[in-house]
Amino acid sequence: MFEQLTQLVKQFGNDAVVNNPAVPNENNEAVLEEANASIIDSLKGMVANGNISDLAGLFEGNNAADGSNPAVKQITDKLTGSLGEKFGLSSDAASGVAGSLIPKILGSLIGKAKDPNDSSFNISDIIGSLTGGDNQANGGIMDAISKYGGQFGLDQNADGKVDISDAISAVSGKSGGLGGLLGKMMGGK
Repeated sequence: MFEQLTQLVKQFGNDAVVNNPAVPNENNEAVLEEANASIIDSLKGMVANGNISDLAGLFEGNNAADGSNPAVKQITDKLTGSLGEKFGLSSDAASGVAGSLIPKILGSLIGKAKDPNDSSFNISDIIGSLTGGDNQANGGIMDAISKYGGQFGLDQNADGKVDISDAISAVSGKSGGLGGLLGKMMGGK
C-alpha cells in the first residue's frame, strides 16, 4: 500500500506543492514525503488508539475527500502543524497545502479501495499495512467486527457469525458491497 500511496501523493502534489510559490522548490520533495508520512502515521494512530469509527468513517459514503470528515481533518491538521514546524511555512500556507492535498489523496485512496475494478488498493492490504502485519491488531479489529457485526447485519452469508467470508462477500459487491457494510456499521439502513 505504501508505494501506491506515495504515487497518489506525487500525483496530487504537483498543484498543491510543486506549483505552489509558498513552498520553496528545494523543499518540494521533503514536503511530499511529509504528507505521505502524516497520512500513514495518522491512520496507524487511529488503529493503535482504537479510533476505528473515524477510520471506518473514511469508507462510508463518498466523504473521504471532504475536509470536514473527522479523519481527513485530523490528518490535515497533523500535516499543517508539521509543515509549519519543519519547513517554516506560514500557518496560511501550511493549511492551504494540507487542505488541498490530504482530501484529494484520501478521496482517491478510498475510491480505489472501494472500486471492485481497481486492484491497486484493497481493504485487507490497507488494514495489514496500518497494523504492520500485527496479527494481534488485525485480530482486535476482526474480534470487534465479529462481536458487534451481527448486531449491524454484517453476517453476509447468514451463518450466525461474522468472519472473513462475510468480509469477502461485502468487498466483492455481494449484499450491498463495502459501502453497504460500513453504512450498516455506522448506523445506516
